[in-house]
Amino acid sequence: MGGAVTKSESLQKEWVPETKLEAKIIEAVQRRASRGTTMKSFNSIVLKFPKIDDGLRNCKAIFQEFDEDSNGSIDHTELKNCIRKLEISFDEEEINDLFKACDINEDMGITFTEFIVLLCLVYLLKDDSSTLQKKWTMGMPKLEPTFETLVDTFVFLDENKDGYVSREEMVRAIDESGERSSGRIAMKRFEEMDWDKNGMVNFKEFLFAFTQWVGIDENEDEEDNNEKA
Repeated sequence: MGGAVTKSESLQKEWVPETKLEAKIIEAVQRRASRGTTMKSFNSIVLKFPKIDDGLRNCKAIFQEFDEDSNGSIDHTELKNCIRKLEISFDEEEINDLFKACDINEDMGITFTEFIVLLCLVYLLKDDSSTLQKKWTMGMPKLEPTFETLVDTFVFLDENKDGYVSREEMVRAIDESGERSSGRIAMKRFEEMDWDKNGMVNFKEFLFAFTQWVGIDENEDEEDNNEKA
């Protein structure tokens, strides 16, 4: 019927994926959402922070393996070598999009925190996680449950399963936790996730915020590099 477009329909049309990679990420999140989530509340997510922190730190060995010149960041060529070694079927455009999406500082290098986000995106996009596990011999058995928890958390927050977390969805998730000042906490958490301030949080933005929530600090890389120097 040719009626007026509702507010929800107009909002849905507004957030169109900007790249082929972003479209694939949204599709992968929605496929994963069809299997449901094990998360019961925001409090259950918070309780997992220490374990997630430990799991993410296992990415360090993989990061060092692909940081071929040991300068503390992975450049575009090193990323291409990484994708090739993992036998992931990304074309040149998708590799460029992946590099651009994760190089949040736009300094032409993927730092450790950015690499964590990159690995989790690759995990989500990889159809056969068992094959991926064989490729990442360094620490991958410990990483896979951690990445699955992160995906599961996003699916829990994305109540309408459209591939984004809205401000309203974040408020509802934290309101249900029964915390005092839950509205204020929800707004603060949402602002930490919504990097581009467009009112919607995609999976990549969520991952960057989550690494900060659990305590992954980019300065640890600088300290490690200084010690080596």
